[in-house]
Amino acid sequence: MRVFLTGATGFIGTAVIPKLLGAGHEVLGLARSDEGAAAIAALGASVHRGSLEDLESLRRGAAEADGVIHAGFIHDFSRFQENCEIDRRAIEALGDALAGSGRRLVVTSGMGVPAPGALRTEDDPPAAPTAHMPRVSEQAGDAQRAKGVHVSTMRLPQVHDPRRQGLVTYAIALAREKGVAAYIGEGANRWPAVHRDAAAALYAQVLDQGESGARYHAVAEEGVPFRAIAEAIGRGLKLPVVSLPPAEAAAHFGWLAGFASLDMPASSALTQARLGWRPTGPGLIADLDEVGYLGS
Repeated sequence: MRVFLTGATGFIGTAVIPKLLGAGHEVLGLARSDEGAAAIAALGASVHRGSLEDLESLRRGAAEADGVIHAGFIHDFSRFQENCEIDRRAIEALGDALAGSGRRLVVTSGMGVPAPGALRTEDDPPAAPTAHMPRVSEQAGDAQRAKGVHVSTMRLPQVHDPRRQGLVTYAIALAREKGVAAYIGEGANRWPAVHRDAAAALYAQVLDQGESGARYHAVAEEGVPFRAIAEAIGRGLKLPVVSLPPAEAAAHFGWLAGFASLDMPASSALTQARLGWRPTGPGLIADLDEVGYLGS
């Protein structure tokens, strides 16, 4: 299968390419720069020039492929709402090229937040967009499925290795800036996590085996307490670890405050049962203990 991959130059995409090639697929990776194109070619994939904002380039890439993995997203949280709209339009453009063909589209989504005290599962519907969380990747995918596109959804938690750790990477930078590693209240709120290689392997499985309309969770750890994350950051940076009252969270965390207080545990039991996927690799805290803090 020839697979068009958005986000091919990113943290996750550069891990997905070897998994797809190893499964016998040909990969066509989206690149917006010469540097990105060189990185894709070095991994053994073909290059398709364009960007998430260039909808015609997305349509052309999807038209040339037997299947599409949409792993691209612009991670600039100062423009989060705008980037969520770019993501929605990108999914729509990819679907335009695939409609009625039976070719597969794998859409990437965040994990979302369950009801208080609940564990989010694959059968839970997508979270309704809010001003704080305006991303509608799943709803955009569902709209394409209604037009006859075979759409599966990958829900990602904090994806990590010793180099990057999702939103935790921003928490590390913030701790360095503020001189303390902080959590809110008791820090008992939980973030699910998965190693980068395990998430990449699941993308390849969902492309090959995923059912249309199904949602899959790339979760290895159902919920790592935010206090444990802050303590790992404090160890690495040799900084004090402090508890902040909720009233001080916004001033300390800035845009990250809305995430730092969330309790969002999630399960991958159904994904593992339905696809036979087994998450591997170190846990989030083990990877945080391996971060090269002095050189980062």
